[in-house]
Amino acid sequence: MDKKRIMELRGMAARMEPASHVGKNGVTDSLVEEINRQLKDNKLIKVKVLKSAMDEMSREDIARLLAEKTGAELIEVKGNTVVLFKR
Repeated sequence: MDKKRIMELRGMAARMEPASHVGKNGVTDSLVEEINRQLKDNKLIKVKVLKSAMDEMSREDIARLLAEKTGAELIEVKGNTVVLFKR
């Protein structure tokens, strides 16, 4: 994906509320299913990573794992939020 498109998606995500939260259980199968449903409906979503989820993994590792398990593109990790996009 080119930089122009990534910047456009980041701008769109800035106005969004998180659609899901990664909690103390981390990246579970049910969370991946929920994120997949949301990506199917919306294409672009924001996921909040709670501090309790970062006991085992860093937020960057959680973001990469979410992208890998959902087949989405990781657009941005900013603070404790992750932006995912799926065509």
